[in-house]
Amino acid sequence: MAAVLEFAGVTVRRGQATLLDGVDWVVEEDERWVILGPNGAGKTTLLQVASAQLHPTSGVAGILEEVLGTVDVFELRPRIGLTSAALAERIPRGERVHDVVVSASYGVVGRWREEYDDLDHDRAASLLTELGAGHLSDRTFGTLSEGERKRVQIARALMVDPELLLLDEPAAGLDLGGREDLVSTLSVLAMDAESPATVLVSHHVEEIPPGFTHALLLRQGRVVAGGLLDHTLTEENLSATFGMPLALTHTDGRWAARRQTRHR
Repeated sequence: MAAVLEFAGVTVRRGQATLLDGVDWVVEEDERWVILGPNGAGKTTLLQVASAQLHPTSGVAGILEEVLGTVDVFELRPRIGLTSAALAERIPRGERVHDVVVSASYGVVGRWREEYDDLDHDRAASLLTELGAGHLSDRTFGTLSEGERKRVQIARALMVDPELLLLDEPAAGLDLGGREDLVSTLSVLAMDAESPATVLVSHHVEEIPPGFTHALLLRQGRVVAGGLLDHTLTEENLSATFGMPLALTHTDGRWAARRQTRHR
């Protein structure tokens, strides 16, 4: 089975700051990864490299059997589904939801004069329905709740039938109900054998959907631990990642963490 991501010694520097420091990481096509770490750990930077938006300062970043620096990124990027806050900000608030999704076929944000065939429209409608957002098709993006926008963005990311799906903090800004709805949706995707390899960035173990298989823990741009979720996500590793003693629980397929309290 071919790796969809294969990083060797990936380092990213900006001025005097090192955002990623010698990251080694391999993602196979049937794996679902969560990347965890505090603010400034390098999570989003890692996803920018994985989405061919950013080249490493040093090291080798292999993406879908291509190597960054030796491939036309404009041919590589359409093979990757991406959701992020930065991308969401570029979506016109007056854009019809159906058009937000279907326009991914051309890799554009904001429909203009492109022509789409019936297959494109049918796929967009099908994806919105699968993600519980079919009833939003004729709404404008700006009228949606934050949770509804997240669903539409995931439908857009899946529109191109990507070989790799990257989700940068998809639960950010959601209330408890919205988060739980999204986790359930992502769990269904994760358990579908036809879904692409998936990487989810989060600050919170509570946002890990059932069905995810692997974890990568980052602190200050370095890998604390990585591998199978059940082996990697331990109290020791999580405490080292967030720099405080944490208690970790795993119940009914869901994780939770809190600061350890000391009893006299």
